[in-house]
Amino acid sequence: MKTIHRTLTALLTAALVSAPGLSAAKTLKIGSLSPLTGPYAADGNDIRHGVETAIALWEAKGGVPGYDKIEYYPQDSACDGKQAVSAANKLVNLGVIGVVGAYCSSATIPASDVLNEANVPMLTPASTNEKVTERGFKYMFRVCGRDDDQAKVVAKFLSQQLKVKSIALVDDKTTYTAGLAKNIKKFLKGTGIKVVAHEHVNQGDKDFSGVLTKIKATKPDVLYMSLYNPEGNLMAIQARRLGLKATLMTEDAVYHPNYLKIAKKAAEGTFLTYGQPPSEDIPEVAAFIKAYSAKYGQPGSYSAYAYDAANVLLGAVAKVGADDPAKLAEAIRATQMQGASKFIQFDEKGDSGSTYKVMVVRDGKFVPYWDPDTGKLY
Repeated sequence: MKTIHRTLTALLTAALVSAPGLSAAKTLKIGSLSPLTGPYAADGNDIRHGVETAIALWEAKGGVPGYDKIEYYPQDSACDGKQAVSAANKLVNLGVIGVVGAYCSSATIPASDVLNEANVPMLTPASTNEKVTERGFKYMFRVCGRDDDQAKVVAKFLSQQLKVKSIALVDDKTTYTAGLAKNIKKFLKGTGIKVVAHEHVNQGDKDFSGVLTKIKATKPDVLYMSLYNPEGNLMAIQARRLGLKATLMTEDAVYHPNYLKIAKKAAEGTFLTYGQPPSEDIPEVAAFIKAYSAKYGQPGSYSAYAYDAANVLLGAVAKVGADDPAKLAEAIRATQMQGASKFIQFDEKGDSGSTYKVMVVRDGKFVPYWDPDTGKLY
């Protein structure tokens, strides 16, 4: 009887699937890679929430044509190359058609090797090291800006606007922070600004007194913190406690609400380079902020970039489907879209352009300060 029952069930299922006007439920699977645990979890969860916000808005308007539902698989890359590779392999085995991520360049680069080989498009909302898109990968895209572009803005700002004479740099030896510091030194050549110190710390360090004491002795006009936000938060506090009078400057990884919450008064006057988002008067920007804030609160540094990356991916699927990865990659590359982070269109490398501006912390808020394109203050 059990055998007969199984046979009848199988025949009925086959008949329903093959019946005119009926088709099997089709699920669209997408994934993400970001640090969901550990010291960089705030940024990693911002990325996850950005993707979730995009999916929610797609589902609210009926979903992606041709698919009954969207299944999302966020994976913890932990800003670690080995874990990112393992997570990328898991996503491939799960059958995802695209991945948003990762956060740290040191995780994105090895994970992209896996995904590119499997013909799975990867769109990073946060990894700015230029090597991410310099390897000729057909399935690698970047929604945020590049380190070399960010470094050019830093050098231009310090030499043309602040007109300083000396700078000390600190990085944590990772692909992103060390690469950015290297680029800054490169673009400072010929400006007359002297690099009086270049020190290194480790990810996860909490006591920077030794490094800061060395830097204080060099009397730099500027201390540039090429760090992620947990270390940047603490270094700003400790620099001020030590009596370091240098102007503080840092980058997009420290442009996060946590810098204001944790560094507080020590953060005042800090200059930061960040891809300034478009005006909230733009409908796409307003829609993102409304949907994201209602569920997750204030967007983080990479929330909008992750949201845009997911929208690019889902929009490409809506145009060409996901059965042919090559066509999907072509559709992504052909995207021209007003996003929540900027207007997005990709070049032949998979880059979408940089929109870095200089921000400043004033009265506990990030506010626009200087436009490198015009050389004018806001």
